[in-house]
Amino acid sequence: MSDFDPRAFLPDDLLERIRERAPIHDRDNTFPDADLAELREAGYLAMLVPRELGGGGLGLAAASALQQRLAGAAPATALAVNMHLVWTGVAKVLADRGIDDLRFVQEGAASGEVFAFGISEAGNDLVLFGSGTDAAPQPDGGYAFTGTKIFTSLAPVWTQLGLHGLDTVSPDGPKMVYAFVSRSEEAEGRVVTADDWDTLGMRGTQSRTTRLRGAVAPAERVARRIDPGPNPDPLVFGIFSVFEILLASVYTGIARRALSLAVEAAGARTSKRTGKPYAQDPDIRRRIADMAVAYDALPPQLAALARDVDELADHGPRWFSLLAGLKHRAVTAAKEIVDEAVLVAGGSSYFSSHELGRLYRDVLAGLFHPSDPESARSTVATAWLGPLED
Repeated sequence: MSDFDPRAFLPDDLLERIRERAPIHDRDNTFPDADLAELREAGYLAMLVPRELGGGGLGLAAASALQQRLAGAAPATALAVNMHLVWTGVAKVLADRGIDDLRFVQEGAASGEVFAFGISEAGNDLVLFGSGTDAAPQPDGGYAFTGTKIFTSLAPVWTQLGLHGLDTVSPDGPKMVYAFVSRSEEAEGRVVTADDWDTLGMRGTQSRTTRLRGAVAPAERVARRIDPGPNPDPLVFGIFSVFEILLASVYTGIARRALSLAVEAAGARTSKRTGKPYAQDPDIRRRIADMAVAYDALPPQLAALARDVDELADHGPRWFSLLAGLKHRAVTAAKEIVDEAVLVAGGSSYFSSHELGRLYRDVLAGLFHPSDPESARSTVATAWLGPLED
């Protein structure tokens, strides 16, 4: 990353336009179409695609830095784009390891396709290791998926939905099936997107519920058939590693922005009691120092672990605990930093028009993404103590 210039993919003027639109999308509960169009034009959606395929040729470490920068301007836009970048990142992880199964994702992203992440299901705490969606094998090798996916970010605009389901009828079943469904299935009534996204924060992601009614993924879009449960398959590693790192990047970007807003507020507010700026108040200085200490630990961790993925480092069975721990630290630290920033800024931040008021709501979403706190602790405990006894 020594010669990497983030402004090449996210220029300052573009970032400021995105920042200006963020509160409007939050207020109106709308998708940031203009953000996506400008990011696509800048090559942002293809940043992880190799140059020889028409992409930016960046690695995960560079993508992490860019997503931190974007999230500081518009958290919901960054989180929505994250889900597209997850699939292009997984394609890169596989290709770097000599597996070309998702080349169509790379080629699609370079040509303007938008990939969404259709994995989350209500009540499914198995996440990648199980599914309540039925995957019915078709005579031509494709699959028809029936079930309900929740938190489908990019719902209004995706062209390809990457999802999973469980094949229970094949002779070698049960098998987890990972595949991609085209938006054209919506016209056939086999994909139904609900208009049900009215949330506390991250409103611009428009992560609506998606109902699958026999949605067909053709044979050439079936990426994997693997055993349910914990699995060392490179696709599972790719999804977990890219998802956790880019997710942590978004919330780290929120933390950085909250810290900056707190510093601005401390310099702008004056104490009636002392006549001095709050930046000279020992209690305010302590709060900001604590925020900075917490924030400063996050970017180096992200850079190091993302670089390890890029460089094919071998952490063996520790990989999943390292990734889950990184995500957990980032989202919990970001929430604490935003909480402190609100206290530094004072009562004005309680108004919905204040940027910190929006960040206060947006940052809460981090607690719900996999790995949630319970799952992260379980993964780390198993790595250090071994599995629970039956």
